[in-house]
Amino acid sequence: MGKSIKNLSSVTQVGLDLAKNVFQVHAVDADGVTIVAKPVRRGQLLKFFASLPPCAVGMEACSSAHHWARELIALGFSVKLIPPAYVKPFVRRNKNDAADAAAICEALGRPNMRFVPVRSIDNQAQLMRHRARELLVGQRTQILNALRGHLAEIGVVAAQGAQNAYVLKRMAAEGCDENGEIVVADCVRAALAPLARQIDALDEEIDALNAEIETQVEADDKARRLMTIPGIGPVTASAVVATVQDIGAFASGREFAAYLGLTPRQHSSGGKEKLGRISKMGDRYLRKLLVVGACAVLCHRKGHDDALRVWADRLLERKDVKYKFKLTAVALANKLARIIFALLARGGVYVGQTVVA
Repeated sequence: MGKSIKNLSSVTQVGLDLAKNVFQVHAVDADGVTIVAKPVRRGQLLKFFASLPPCAVGMEACSSAHHWARELIALGFSVKLIPPAYVKPFVRRNKNDAADAAAICEALGRPNMRFVPVRSIDNQAQLMRHRARELLVGQRTQILNALRGHLAEIGVVAAQGAQNAYVLKRMAAEGCDENGEIVVADCVRAALAPLARQIDALDEEIDALNAEIETQVEADDKARRLMTIPGIGPVTASAVVATVQDIGAFASGREFAAYLGLTPRQHSSGGKEKLGRISKMGDRYLRKLLVVGACAVLCHRKGHDDALRVWADRLLERKDVKYKFKLTAVALANKLARIIFALLARGGVYVGQTVVA
């Protein structure tokens, strides 16, 4: 028994593989010798860590990681969250819980390893608001598409776009078009009424979330400064501030754009650079918001002579490919990411300098 206590007191580093009920622990001493390698049930996890001396604990940045990180920090441990992609190279042979915990422990000790900051409950609530809004918007789009498909079966169609889909919704609810002519039979109206009511309910919930986000943005100086950038609205500004807690973790604007997956994937070798499509790694939600904002900038660039829109115009003229609008939108989203980095790192607001022809 005395030997076991002595061994536990020598633990300096712990790799913890998270799960729902059974967690895997891999603890080593200062020399890298394995002291503990065993599964621990959920109800006994904090009790087990209470028997260890304060040390470094590594976990993959996955579901429930921030919760357990806060719990262990309260016990005096130094917790580091590691992106799962950075842990994978350290897994030996077959993948299992024990191998994952050992890999996390090994990755934790690497000098150049990058970590994910532990989020507070308030910060997680901000991100949950965005995720809830994204889910509701997706459900609304799904129902609008279903409504469009069902009405097409009886010969009632409309042009593409959400605005025209709402015209179909009104026709399904009222049964007539804008001229008062009956185009939807009563039996079809009764069948599609639940979809129309669901769209109305989703609209109310989405509007309420938008109002909460706008209120939050008004009280946040960083978010207000980000909104001076073309294509950055309350939703994008709030999402960026909530997601990126420490902009100092990025060395440059390009590194921040790479974190969002907006930089080309490299296939370089032998001193020859070969760049492909964007990597699409990192935060998918932020990348989508920036691309959507870039599309809005391109659609409303006429009448503006600031450097950003002039650059986009010239890029559109130079691109002679089938999808030049989308290519330019992604390139513009990359530039927006770099501008966001500059404002967060150096302060100030975006000033669109006029370009003289």
